[in-house]
Order: sequence, then structure tokens, then C-alpha cells
Amino acid sequence: MACGDASKLSALVLGAELRVKVNKLTSTKTQLPYSYYSLQYCPPEHIVDSAENLGEVLRGDRIENSPYVFQMREPLQCKILCRMTLNTKTAKEFKEKIDDDYRVNMILDNLPLVVPIGRSDQENAVVYQHGFHVGLKGQYAGSEDLKHFIHNHLTFTVKYHKDSQSDLARIVGFEVKPFSVEHQFDGEWKNENMRLTTCDPHARRAVTSSESPQVIEDKKDVIFTYDVAFEESDVKWASRWDTYLLMADDQIHWFSIVNSLMIVLFLSGMVAMIMLRTLYRDISKYNQLETQEEAQEETGWKLVHGDVFRPPTNSDLLCVYVGTGVQFFGMILVTMIFAALGFLSPSNRGGLMTAMLFLWVFMGLFSGYASARLYKMFKGTEWKKITLKTAFMFPAIIFSIFFVLNALIWGEKSSGAVPFGTMFALVLLWFGISVPLVFTGSYIGFNKPAIEDSVKTNKIPRQIPEQAWYMNLVFSILIGGVLPFGVVFIELFFILASIWLHQFYYIFGFLFAVFIILIVTCAEITIVFCYFHLCNEDYHWWWRSYLTSGSSALYLFLYAAFYFFTKLDITKPVSGVLYFGYMLIASYAFFVLTGTIGFCACFWFTRLIYSTVKID
Repeated sequence: MACGDASKLSALVLGAELRVKVNKLTSTKTQLPYSYYSLQYCPPEHIVDSAENLGEVLRGDRIENSPYVFQMREPLQCKILCRMTLNTKTAKEFKEKIDDDYRVNMILDNLPLVVPIGRSDQENAVVYQHGFHVGLKGQYAGSEDLKHFIHNHLTFTVKYHKDSQSDLARIVGFEVKPFSVEHQFDGEWKNENMRLTTCDPHARRAVTSSESPQVIEDKKDVIFTYDVAFEESDVKWASRWDTYLLMADDQIHWFSIVNSLMIVLFLSGMVAMIMLRTLYRDISKYNQLETQEEAQEETGWKLVHGDVFRPPTNSDLLCVYVGTGVQFFGMILVTMIFAALGFLSPSNRGGLMTAMLFLWVFMGLFSGYASARLYKMFKGTEWKKITLKTAFMFPAIIFSIFFVLNALIWGEKSSGAVPFGTMFALVLLWFGISVPLVFTGSYIGFNKPAIEDSVKTNKIPRQIPEQAWYMNLVFSILIGGVLPFGVVFIELFFILASIWLHQFYYIFGFLFAVFIILIVTCAEITIVFCYFHLCNEDYHWWWRSYLTSGSSALYLFLYAAFYFFTKLDITKPVSGVLYFGYMLIASYAFFVLTGTIGFCACFWFTRLIYSTVKID
């Protein structure tokens, strides 16, 4: 059972009132949502906004009541909503929304309205499209002029599951088939109780696709009507979301898992070879050196034991990034666990985003702790300074980009623009909860005993050819980031489709498995490169370990650009800026996450190998 549907558990009796709610208008072409009543649709007597959580507001959801009201299991035919007269402005707005391929979203009993579409590649297979199109473009027979037609008649199908013990029933499906029909009637228009000649239940005349469509023009009258049919279903209420979330391409996801596992097995083999054979041989060799002459001739990774734990350049910045990465890792891990267990159902709109936001805020405790522990290991003393950087640097960068993008959305008068009150709430969460928790964690971490290294650093650092250092860094970035990206790129395709093509995504079991494989891959590829560089007597591993796995974010952004030009049909400059702006935020967050995973693995590996050899 979907957790977000718990409040809807009560069954409905015959004749119970059903009220349809309307949501935002969405388009894959513009990515700019608009409220339902931004177009001249039939309004109810009083428009009431439904209560929204923080995630819904950030998603641009604007849920309001509608005049679509009917009774449970009581069919309706040709129910007239209202008669509207278009003017130049409203006709232009409808045409623009049709040109931009906008869809109307509605909700009944917490289920989204869908249009079932048969798949040509599979017999009896159906996919569900979110909402119905505002209208369509076409030509009259014998005319070359392209006209805009509005979908002004909706044929709803409400599917229900009847209780075998009583006459009660629960709603398990909400589908629609839209039509464009130029309604006709005899005499003068009086009210919504008029009888139409194009759609008359008394004459058993229903709307079909053969009717003359309703063109959108200035001073045109548009009559909005709807039908309601009820259909009994074998689908139980607890499984009603399964139909929407059914994966017709689960083989691709299994291929993604197998592909990722092959990469992990390859890297695991290399790490095992290093740990069990090469390292064991090296450690045995180093510990058997007895004479001073033999010790002076030592080569390989032991040679740099006096410099390997020397604080790197910009060590403060590294502490900040590691602390932020720990915060991000904690947020993602807990979110994945809850989502995989089914606690973040898609029926709870905005629940996933709300959960991630609050988890990010409360994970500030671990962020401050991690950055302070590393900072103290580097013999730092100004812990308040590093704490301020940890608390403000990453959120400030993200918030600045988000603020600019939100200003662009606000300029387009889109409902996707975050209101001032919500923006204030975000700042309050940041300053009121996250920052104090970061300081608390930092205070605890800094006042614990410092991490003692197994070796002492030389007073004078070894000199490494600058050209060799840059070559090692470039090689790590170009090659090291490919494998972590290769683990996630197939699943990334479906994530991008769910975000930018408004498709359902609820395969968190697959996603959690890919996330675990990503962690292992980032750790192993960083350890392999770190070992090779240490063997070449290059001890600058701190930043390189972070950039080796973190560079996968570069490939993620390049893939996002490829996806934009090959899969999306965005033509408006503002929409393009929004896409690349949000993908820049996602790539930056991915860089911090994967970079921290690689660094922590390399830090553990380096401390482990140097603690096993005898240093004179």
C-alpha cells in the first residue's frame, strides 16, 4: 500500500460526491508550469488552493478545486460546465499553450489523471501519459490554413474496486479521453441546463472523434462539457499505483545493474591484486630491510613516507568539501533507504523533495564533525573559521544559482516560481537549523583527540617534477571519472526522463543498488590510482583522490548536454538556461558526493598501508 494514500483508505458508498482537483499546466518543451486558471477555463464559484507541502511548492504544483463534480458509480453524459466567449487575449493564450504542447493535470482521490496510450511494439501494452493536451493543431478539409482546436469535451473513466462483502467501492484509476467538438444547440443560450444537438444523453448521442472540432478564434463561443463512466476493476486499492508505475522496460534496468557489476568486479580484481599480492610483497620486503645501505636504497611508495601525510595546498578548502560531501552522502543514503522501503510513495506529491531537504538540513551535524576532524589533523586552530565555510560555501553557491533561475521563472509569470514566503522558509531552515547543527558537529569533532598519523612528515618536502604532477592529475581526471559515470549513466537516462519529460519514476530498488555500486566503484578506482601514483613516488594524493572520482561529474554534465540536444525539444532560451542551470547544480552536487567517497576511501587506504611498515 502506498504510504501517502493512508488518508484515503475509507471506501465510498454509491452516490458519494467526488470532486476533481486541478493542478498545473506542464510542457516538456518549455519546462515552465502554469496554474490551471491562467487559461480561461470554467472556474468554480470560489477557487480554493489546497494545502501544499514544501516539496510541492518547489515542484511548481498549484492544486485547486474545479467545477468537475459527480457522484460515485453514477454515470454522466454530456454534462455542461459553462459557456465561454474568447477574446483576442484569451484566444492567443490558448494558441500559445497548444503550440508549446501544454498538458492539463487533474487529480481525483489523490490519483493523477492519465491518458492511456497503446504501445505499438507490444500487444495489449499500455503506457500512461500525465494529463491531456490543451488542444491540437490541424486543417479543415480542402484548406491549407493551420488552425488551433481546443479540447473542450472530456470523457472521464473512473475505475473502482468493489468490496466483495458490501456495496462499498474504492477508486483505483482515473483516465480521460479528450475531444474537440464545436457544440451546437437550438434556439438561444439560456443556462448550463440547455440541451445540445451535438451531445445529448436523451437522444443517446455521444461525442466522437468524427465531430467538427472547436476552433480557437476571437469572439468564438466555447462550450465545455464532460462525460463520466465508471468501470469495475480487479485492481485492489492497495495496488492501484502499480498500474501507473509498471515498468515495461525493466530489462534495461537489469542490464544497467549487470553493466555496473561488471565494472565493480573488474575494479575489485585490481584492488584484490594490489592488496593481496603487490602490497603484501612490498610490506614484507620493506620490513625485512636490515642494513642501513638497504634502507637507503628503498624505492616505491615507502620512499615518500615522510611526505605522504603533509597537509596539501588549500587544505581548508579540502576540509570544507569533505564535510559537505559527508552531509550530502548522509542525505542520499537515508533518502534511498526510505524510498526503497516504500516510505516515499509518488502518491505523496513533493514528499521526496521535502524529505531530501530536511535530511540535508539535519545532516549538517555530520558535515561540521567531518570537516573539523580533518582540519584538526592538519594542525588547524581556527575551527570557527572552517565551520563558517562549511556551513555557507556550498549552500550559498547552490542558493545563488537557484535564486537567478527562480528570477527567470518569475519573469515568465510561471507557477514554478518559488514564492517569497517559501524562499524565506528555505533561508530559515538554512540559518536556523543547518548552521547551528554544523557548529555543533564542528565543536564536537574539534574537541576530540586528533587523529595521529603512523609516520611523521619531513621538515623539507620532497621535490616532484611539476610536469609529472600535472600529468598524473590530468590522467586521473580523464580516466578516473569514466568508470563511476559508467555505473550510473543508464539509470541516469530514466532519471532525466522522469524530471524533464514528466514520466513516472519509482524504481528506487534499482536506484539503491546502483548507488551502492557507485560507492564501491568510486572507492576502488581512487585506491588503484592512489597506489600507482605513490609507487611513482608522487605523494600529492589529497586533492587528486578527491578529483579522481569527483571528475565523473564532468561526464554527467556532458551527458546532460547530449540529452538536451538529442531527447528534448526545448527551443525557448529561458527554458534552455533553466535546464543547464539545474543540471549544473546536479553535477556540482554529484562532484561533491563522488569526490568525498573517493577521498575517504583513499584516506583509509593510505593510513592502512603506512601503518603496516616499520619506519625508522
